[in-house]
Amino acid sequence: MTIFDPSRGRVIDGGGHSGGLLRLIGLGILAFLLVILLFSSVTKVGTGHVGVLTLFGKVQSTETLGEGIHLINPLKTNNELSVQTQTLKESASVPSSEGLMMSLDTSLIYHLNPDRAAEVFQKIGADYENVVVEPTLRSAIREATASHTANALYTGEREMVAKQIYDQVTAELNQRGLIVENVLLRDIQLPATLKASIEAKQQAEQEALAMNFRLQKETQEAQRKRIEAAGVRDFQQIVAQGITPSLLEWKGIEATENLAKSANTKVVVIGNNKNGLPLILGQ
Repeated sequence: MTIFDPSRGRVIDGGGHSGGLLRLIGLGILAFLLVILLFSSVTKVGTGHVGVLTLFGKVQSTETLGEGIHLINPLKTNNELSVQTQTLKESASVPSSEGLMMSLDTSLIYHLNPDRAAEVFQKIGADYENVVVEPTLRSAIREATASHTANALYTGEREMVAKQIYDQVTAELNQRGLIVENVLLRDIQLPATLKASIEAKQQAEQEALAMNFRLQKETQEAQRKRIEAAGVRDFQQIVAQGITPSLLEWKGIEATENLAKSANTKVVVIGNNKNGLPLILGQ
């Protein structure tokens, strides 16, 4: 702005420098806003996550952002959800078919379906584990254990119960955009008295099986001895039928001849009154 001063007889420039300063400040503010806008348009999605975009709290589409750097509308917000494998551990007191209460420790292994992340965020929210997964697992555990006896759960039907829980949880959570990988039964704790009675019954069954095995072994051994005795008896009968007095006399003569030919000192007495064989007396 130019001002004329009559007392000094000259023109004074009163606004040139201040106007330039204002323009510089304005350009600086504009540049700062542009930088903020640029940074607001860039978003990053971490490893093992997907991004769901919302505009003023409303999910914009079913499309999600993958891992990496993305340019988005600066007015939109990126909400990250994990698609990595997650484990939910649940410890609950559940009833058996006979009404006995047991403590059951279960692990559910699952992950979010990346293709339905926007739907899950819109209908359930980011806290889907507490809202949907945990109540579904608890309900499935109770229904599965209620159809089995405590003895069966403690002994041989754990895999069957785990499969029943897996099937029910899978049917429920798959509809909501969650994929179940596995269900594991970590531990089953029965009441102390019931556990002691089951263990005593199992021990008695094992002892009965061991006794039955020993009886079978003794029976087989007795059968073997009978067969062996029968063989010895048959052998003796066959040998006895083949031994005659004439054979014995002949064998005696052969033995006498062989002994007489030996170099040992002996005395031969002829004329045994029983079978006529000589008597040999050694010296």
